[in-house]
Amino acid sequence: MTRLLLLLISQLLLAEFAQAQIFQPAPQRPLFDKALQCAAFSPYVGDLTPEYGPPPSRQLIDGLLDQLIEQTPFRCIMTYGVINGLGEVFASAQARHLKVIAIVWLDRDTAMNTRSIAAGIDTAKSYPDTIVALSCGSEVRTRHGNRFDGEILRCIDGLRQAGVRQPITTIDTWWEWCDRSLNCRPTLFADKVDWIGTNIFPWWENKFSPIHACTSAEQAAAFHIARVEELRRTYPGKDVVITEFGWPNGPAGGSESNRHTGQRCGIANPENQALVVRTTFEKLAERGWSGVVFEAFSENWKPGSEGLFGSFWGLCQGLEPYTCQRPFAPFRP
Repeated sequence: MTRLLLLLISQLLLAEFAQAQIFQPAPQRPLFDKALQCAAFSPYVGDLTPEYGPPPSRQLIDGLLDQLIEQTPFRCIMTYGVINGLGEVFASAQARHLKVIAIVWLDRDTAMNTRSIAAGIDTAKSYPDTIVALSCGSEVRTRHGNRFDGEILRCIDGLRQAGVRQPITTIDTWWEWCDRSLNCRPTLFADKVDWIGTNIFPWWENKFSPIHACTSAEQAAAFHIARVEELRRTYPGKDVVITEFGWPNGPAGGSESNRHTGQRCGIANPENQALVVRTTFEKLAERGWSGVVFEAFSENWKPGSEGLFGSFWGLCQGLEPYTCQRPFAPFRP
């Protein structure tokens, strides 16, 4: 009788364990063999702008990447397009043994999107060892709401049907990946992407958000990690990469007022930028997570679209001699 009772108990325990295993979320699979520490790279420095005029030259791209390698520890970059001269970045990166997360840029011009998707396919296949991951667009929903979801899906499907082997996502803010819900929930892209690429900026939350209205530079790294953890719970089984984070280095002492509360909690200066970059990469490294700091070189054309602080996000200057500050010693890429 005792033996039968023990047998029944053991069977019940095994059944409960099996049932629990069924409902356990799938573990996140690391996107890369080892965690990457990358810098967002746009070669629109000096007087260059993506809105008109000539594209960045190969000579300029080579020079900027050489500066990045010489002055910082970054050996991985994220790029913002594959056409209009930006295709030169991949050959330059390959020659310097850099890894690249490549964004196929998408916007309201569907004919241009078609060109980008076709070039993205060719580029991904041409640089299989350099391009480690791809994104169909960056912040398309943030700019346009849901109007171009179909373009994002067209890009994802096009890359897959063409046999692109690198993991694919679409990059957007954490709020968009939470489907604009305080109770973070998956978007329609959940089953379409291989990984989650998310941009997290407490600096802009301090200006625009009624929820997270006051995050200092000292608190920024914890804010980044909290948002990533929330997305990891929302998308079990998919790796989450913070594809943009950062802090402006100027105008020194500048700040923004929150539109809802009037608080002024973010202070722009080089020291705060260095603090945010260093502490965030430290926390990511502790967890074995990858991240991309925004950005390698300041872009002088940006104040027209991003206001006073738009041209102060670079770790390196956007004017010759493109000098980089060095807040990087504590972490290893």
